Amino acid sequence: MLMSKSFLYLFLAVLVATAVSCNPQTEKNGGKSPDPLVSHIDSTVKPGDDFFLFANGKWFKEHPIPASEQSNGLWQLIQDTINSQVKNICVSASTSAGNPAGSNKQKIGDFFFTGMDSVSLNKTGISPLKSDLGRIDGVKTLQDLAVVAAYIHSVSGSPLCSFEIRQDDRISSKNAVFISQGGLSLPNRDYYFDKDARAVMIRGKFVDHLAGMFKIMGYADAGSKQAASKIMELETALAAGSRKLADTRDPLKNYNKFPVARLKELAPGFDWMRFFESAGLQKVDTVIVGQPEFLTALNSQLKAFPLDVWKNYLKFHLIRGLARYMDDKTYLESFSFYSTTLRGIPEPKPRWKRVVEQTNGSLGELIGQIYVDEYLPKGTKEKLQEIGNSIKTVYAERIKSLDWMSETTKVKALKKLDAVIIKVGYPDKWKDMSALQIDRSSYVRNAMNTNKWWFGYMIAKYGKPVDRTEWDMEPQTYNAYYNPSNNEIVVPGSNIIVPGFERKLADDAILYSVIGGSTFGHEITHGFDDQGSKYDEKGNLFNWWIPSDSVQFYAKTKMIVNQFNGFIAVDSLHVNGDQTQGENIADLGGIVMGYEAFEKTSQYKNQEIIAGLNPDRRFFLGYALAWMINDRPEGIANQVRSDVHSPAKFRVLGPLANMPEFFNAFGIKKGDAMWKPANQLVKIW
Repeated sequence: MLMSKSFLYLFLAVLVATAVSCNPQTEKNGGKSPDPLVSHIDSTVKPGDDFFLFANGKWFKEHPIPASEQSNGLWQLIQDTINSQVKNICVSASTSAGNPAGSNKQKIGDFFFTGMDSVSLNKTGISPLKSDLGRIDGVKTLQDLAVVAAYIHSVSGSPLCSFEIRQDDRISSKNAVFISQGGLSLPNRDYYFDKDARAVMIRGKFVDHLAGMFKIMGYADAGSKQAASKIMELETALAAGSRKLADTRDPLKNYNKFPVARLKELAPGFDWMRFFESAGLQKVDTVIVGQPEFLTALNSQLKAFPLDVWKNYLKFHLIRGLARYMDDKTYLESFSFYSTTLRGIPEPKPRWKRVVEQTNGSLGELIGQIYVDEYLPKGTKEKLQEIGNSIKTVYAERIKSLDWMSETTKVKALKKLDAVIIKVGYPDKWKDMSALQIDRSSYVRNAMNTNKWWFGYMIAKYGKPVDRTEWDMEPQTYNAYYNPSNNEIVVPGSNIIVPGFERKLADDAILYSVIGGSTFGHEITHGFDDQGSKYDEKGNLFNWWIPSDSVQFYAKTKMIVNQFNGFIAVDSLHVNGDQTQGENIADLGGIVMGYEAFEKTSQYKNQEIIAGLNPDRRFFLGYALAWMINDRPEGIANQVRSDVHSPAKFRVLGPLANMPEFFNAFGIKKGDAMWKPANQLVKIW
């Protein structure tokens, strides 16, 4: 998209009008939308053979994946709604006259304006990074390398290793320094070694992409190819020293607290103190290392590869992390690999969508303050709190009735459950971003300034008590999380959105399946999954189970691992049951708790019929709606290799195949693909 600056203001004004009038869900049938559960059903599919397609198949047929998206479905519909609302906030801020300097609207408006100004972006190319690339060229020693690596961590990416300040897993009231494996440009270590055709193709395309990026940086053809080859060799060596994704899931095995001097023993070739000081950290005495063997491998590669290779590696990681904020040539080179090759997306989103998402990603804390006032339905916090409390009550009842857990462990489990903090809607206090400088001079520099602000915000936590009121998501984020160190669930306000129920709350069958089951129930269960169960009620990594209970628990989790290992996601790739077990446990616990909480509502007790559906059928169709996601094969393959979440289809088929209530609701019987005998049903919580 090319436009002159004189035309840009007119274009933004048109976007304002579009943002006000646009609604992704158009009303039909005389102002009434058809019931989304009924209208999505594909009656050519038997519910007992594939309930995911039975519940969602008609919608998939009528709504192919847009060329600019990896997937289409409920999450995309909701994200489109949120993007439309955020766009209105961004465009209004960018076209408003007289926003006070330093105000939220000035920062939002200027950030968005520079992203929309494609003429300036394409004119300047990568020149805004000239000084940073020159700084890398000036590296003469490994000590210099440590300084520049810290700088890149602050403004762009995470070269060499993963580095962060967060809660100490064993002392949840304190913040600690964490060093973990990282520094790879492909999603995880398996991409460097898997031998199937898709993985081999991706590695070849990655080397081509590296060469393309070095050409953009001004390297000659031969020099770009040589630089690309050496970086691939270097990252493959780092990958060889990394643990598999499934092996990083055990918090006990990935918690190694050392005096800072131990870092010098593991990787003496890297100047850790120079790295910390350059990052803004002073007086670091201890560190928590996730995978000590990775640091040993990193040290070996610091010796094995010449400094010039490491300098090229740093250049790529700098530009890779900032490509989305740069000129079209740089952006498209990155898009062609990371979006098309890895995820199967044929073409980029329109510029306005990209810039809205990027502005929200960088300044979501500021946008959220406006979003809460202008877009959250009244009663959002109250309804979310009601559902969360209902799920928590059911969970307590379930724990008390468990036949495999001892009374001793039950007391501790109930104590932990009772201590779970539920945060909903939006934070009571917002982060102070007044020191952040944003103007209309450079999009990529605005992004770097924002990244540096967030990095500094993280660094400032070191040595200070943990702020347990803090949120790690904005209210306009359609997602949720469980933080084991805080023993808390956080559910942003936008989770109340259900397409087909614009400007009003959906009925309880939908709310208790989508929000109760796949959100609150899911997140609470994370406190008791294969990872969360290792943390106590205060959020400390501590084994509160008696040994016999642990044995029975892991026997049950092994059943869910085996179940998901049997699912073929795409090509010959199976879902990795070990890698995804925490999410699969949470999905199963979530839908079970959501259903029991729904049974206590008046809609269920009165057996209300809505759109011809009884409460049971409506609930389970609502759960399938929660995961109504049609993904490209490339995206599914990428997810199977690099994500702890199973593909959407199996997040429906897996849990429901363990619920007799689902069998009864849809007449699932022996001979149906989803039916299982009682002795094979997985029941954990």
